[in-house]
Amino acid sequence: MNWDRIEGNWKQLTGKVKEKWGKLTDDDLTTIAGKRDQLAGLLQQRYGYAKELAEKELDAFTNALKPHVAAAEKFAL
Repeated sequence: MNWDRIEGNWKQLTGKVKEKWGKLTDDDLTTIAGKRDQLAGLLQQRYGYAKELAEKELDAFTNALKPHVAAAEKFAL
């Protein structure tokens, strides 16, 4: 799955992001607006992740979100 699908369903998926990374605020998630590079930067800032670790975490998160994105897209129709 590509990140564009997550970005397109960002509002429906912010709860999952907050479950995974609870240090991120609602304002953070609104500002990010689904932009992967901005989320990676905040993960580096808030969690002290190296860039490579932030990218690895986002890849794993993307894979875990596949069923949630499909469900969000189905209900958006």
